[in-house]
Amino acid sequence: MRTNVLGGPLECCCTSPLTGFYRDGYCRTGADDLGLHTVCAVVSDSFLRFSKARGNDLSTPRPEYEFPGLSDGDKWCLCVERWKEALEAGCAPAVVLEACHISALEFVDLADLKAHALSN
Repeated sequence: MRTNVLGGPLECCCTSPLTGFYRDGYCRTGADDLGLHTVCAVVSDSFLRFSKARGNDLSTPRPEYEFPGLSDGDKWCLCVERWKEALEAGCAPAVVLEACHISALEFVDLADLKAHALSN
């Protein structure tokens, strides 16, 4: 069963651009996902700059990987450790709690995710 951090069914994070380790729109993980892409984030310009400075350029398109490049406001399944690193640096992007996989809670506190929850 796919469960989110709130204990309910895992919702789709985004299909445009198509996200998730398995490129199915869901922030779910498995044995092959070494990065643990479990946090559904709404990326901001400040986060994109932060991630690029840390060696993970998410804003530049990479057509060879069918990656369009992200822009401010795009939803994307982030590696939980990158989100935690951004949290500690004061630039964590907003999250969609219903689309964050429960396994993210092994690395970050629910209270921190809730503090960055996207307002509906």
